[in-house]
Amino acid sequence: MPAEIGTMLVTRAFGDEANKNITSYEEKGGYKIARQAMAMTPDQIVEQVKASNLRGRGGAGFPTGLKWSFVPKGAEDVHLVVNCDESEPGTCKDRELVYWDPHLLLEGMIIAAHALGAVHNYIYIRGEMMKEYGVLVKAVEEAYARGYLGERAMGTGNRPCHITVHRGAGAYICGEETALLNSLEGLRGQPRLKPPFPAIKGLFGRPTVVNNVETLMNVPFIIDKGGQWFADLGVGRSGGTRTVCVSGHVERPGVYELPMTITFRQLIDEICGGVWKGRKVKGLIPGGTSMPPLDASELDVPVEFDALMTDERIRPVEIAAGVPFDMGGGRQLRTMAGSGGIVVFDDQTDVVKLCSRIMGFYHHESCGQCTPCREGTGWLDKICKRLAAGKGKEGDVELLGQIANGIAGNTICALGEAAAWPMLGFLTKFRSDFESRCTIKKGAAA
Repeated sequence: MPAEIGTMLVTRAFGDEANKNITSYEEKGGYKIARQAMAMTPDQIVEQVKASNLRGRGGAGFPTGLKWSFVPKGAEDVHLVVNCDESEPGTCKDRELVYWDPHLLLEGMIIAAHALGAVHNYIYIRGEMMKEYGVLVKAVEEAYARGYLGERAMGTGNRPCHITVHRGAGAYICGEETALLNSLEGLRGQPRLKPPFPAIKGLFGRPTVVNNVETLMNVPFIIDKGGQWFADLGVGRSGGTRTVCVSGHVERPGVYELPMTITFRQLIDEICGGVWKGRKVKGLIPGGTSMPPLDASELDVPVEFDALMTDERIRPVEIAAGVPFDMGGGRQLRTMAGSGGIVVFDDQTDVVKLCSRIMGFYHHESCGQCTPCREGTGWLDKICKRLAAGKGKEGDVELLGQIANGIAGNTICALGEAAAWPMLGFLTKFRSDFESRCTIKKGAAA
């Protein structure tokens, strides 16, 4: 990644094979920050994380410090669980982070576990990540051998900290935190009704915090430099940097750590070398395929979380100066930063076929627990396939919208929205592409 685009934190070790070894990590100051954190009280750590404006990097962008504070004071048998399932199509950052810097994740976990009073902690990693799983297991073994983990973690006499790496079985639904907890317990990977929320009743019925890989890898920097330093790296309510994975029709796809202020257009043109084959961009998916797309006119917004919820065009100089985003004005973009999986598609893309592929995925991955999702994703898949084949019927476009609206907000977890939101987004931004495929009049034989 070009150094001039900003500070590199979690991607600083990319390309350094030696860094995966604990000796090399220690030579660069590894685990010193965790030792420093042991001298802090849990409340002091939580307050620094709150001050940092660190937001969850797994999808929802929820404030991390606030999430930690939901665990009841004095709770026993608290668990910290790392969500490394990363099943969202278009997203591939966490596997890279784990592969190149596993000890940074462990150090972040040790600090977070101390703040939460968590003893038995888990990394839930997608089963297909076999290479990354091996790297993680070795790193955990090294950390135990050095005394960073164990009954007297970090050399303390009364602060045990254990980490277990657990492989999932390849179900997208297990990226949802309560389905992940069920899977971790050996149950069927289906989401739980909330409340109670995991912070009150989570893994094995005990208070639990589930955090994304990138989220926890930022924690050592916050403790080392201070929450305000991390907040100042970002903008508005979003502290630090953003790691995104860019795929699709660009010259240089890859995983990039970026300033929060960089726009999607700058990312495509300046970081990724522009759209491939000299073509023009038609649109992009900003945060994994569960997020509604942006069209070519909507790319001058920053990759920051709040910016994607409004179309107010804030100039980069204003963003850098800390001018807050006006959440009250302007037409809503109705999308989110999500998991950082940015998928760019060019002006020759068959948008209907692209949408059909997405709907087929969510139909396949629905756990079947909720009727609107189980049945609705199937109908979206069927109709989109029909349209993609050029056999759409009059009224299909309206029907897709009705089905999507019937799914959204009517399911236990967000997988329903993961299908409904992009479906509605594609219909809104690229409606003419869908209407052009409706070639059969109502009542005519297919």
